[in-house]
Amino acid sequence: MLKEYTLKNYLLFIIPSIIGILLFITPISVADGTTIPIAFLAGLVEDGLAPYLSLIMMLIIVITAILTLLGFATKGKAYAKTPFFQGLFTTSLFWTITRVVAAVFAIMVYFELGHEMFYSGDTGGTLLHGLLHTLFTVFLFAGLFLPLLTNFGLLEFFGALMTKVMRPLFRLPGRSSIDALASWVGDGTIGVLLTSKQYEEGFYTKREATVIGTTFSIVSITFSLVVLAEVGLQHMFVPYYLTIVFAGFVAAIIMPRIPPLSRKKDDYINESTEPIDESIPQGYNSVTFGLKNALERSKTETNVFKFFKEGFQNILDMWMGVAPVVMAFGLIALIIAEYTPFFSWIGAPFIPLLELMQVPYAKEASETILIGFADMFLPAIIGSGIESEMTRFIIAALSVTQLIYLSEVGGLLLGSKIPVTFLDLVFIFLLRTIITLPIITLIAHFLF
Repeated sequence: MLKEYTLKNYLLFIIPSIIGILLFITPISVADGTTIPIAFLAGLVEDGLAPYLSLIMMLIIVITAILTLLGFATKGKAYAKTPFFQGLFTTSLFWTITRVVAAVFAIMVYFELGHEMFYSGDTGGTLLHGLLHTLFTVFLFAGLFLPLLTNFGLLEFFGALMTKVMRPLFRLPGRSSIDALASWVGDGTIGVLLTSKQYEEGFYTKREATVIGTTFSIVSITFSLVVLAEVGLQHMFVPYYLTIVFAGFVAAIIMPRIPPLSRKKDDYINESTEPIDESIPQGYNSVTFGLKNALERSKTETNVFKFFKEGFQNILDMWMGVAPVVMAFGLIALIIAEYTPFFSWIGAPFIPLLELMQVPYAKEASETILIGFADMFLPAIIGSGIESEMTRFIIAALSVTQLIYLSEVGGLLLGSKIPVTFLDLVFIFLLRTIITLPIITLIAHFLF
């Protein structure tokens, strides 16, 4: 069955795939805890370029706005000879305005113009001088090396192996197992990037891409530890992370089966794309068929120039497509969170529920329940002063399992090609809160 393939075919599949696994999925120990090599490399570059990254990101966002205005004014004709740039800079009126607003915000934050609420360390400073530094470097390495995971047969191999697990549990194709693992073990930003690229290339339907992007793109283990440290419970990391994994697993089973995710169409980005047949032909088993698919895929990748060209296009796509969205939506959300009582008001209905579940300091805890939609670190900051360890544990675990927050994953999803709307994110965030809060609280009662 596999005799027609040469040693070169096998090596072209095995070597890049192993490098991809090592870079994106393999946990390594560093001084600050556990991370993955891609994130470690990004951290080194971020440290080295730290004095310049705010300026670089401001310029990227401003240049993106200018080029998008040109594309909108000429209806894409300015980029007719370069399809990649035409796709990147020819957008709707809404996204054109979003990028212009992002450019204005970036200039205001960098030069500290206007009211302090735009550029303070809790709002614009958090984004331009913090998060966008990380996104710049993570996208640099993740974008460049992402083809190692996607282009050399690894997803095809695991697609055949994991279909019998991913389909019944999560209603997802088997190839998404690598995507989900990279998102969960690695970093949510990497997960969104990988999911978006697979969707654009016709490997995921609209429903599948949305499910993966909003269900598995969790924050890294390292950042989870930072959240736990903020609430003073570092000594409980193992039960804390196991709680997150269990609650997240339950949510991942339920969420694809209820609206809005269940109502997403199983259509591909290109309507003429034929559905991927996951059935195993006669004469093959899941391993041999997965290997055959992997070898067929890797045979098409023999051009080094094409590899790096695709990598650099990934980088530009994320820098210029995503960063403005994070800047625009993230800053508005953080201003609302920091300068208005809006999130305290909408958290008030949770007080009776928290009291029913016998959570100490229910009123104080309610103020943290929904503010995580703006930024997932805010609940830990606000809840760090609550005297009850159990309540602080619940707040820290819930803020991670809620998963959708506009200052990063939410903004990334809106800026990507994944077909998710702002209202989708609101409903998904609320549903994940309702599903995971009782689970986390029940476990907390056993621990404390």
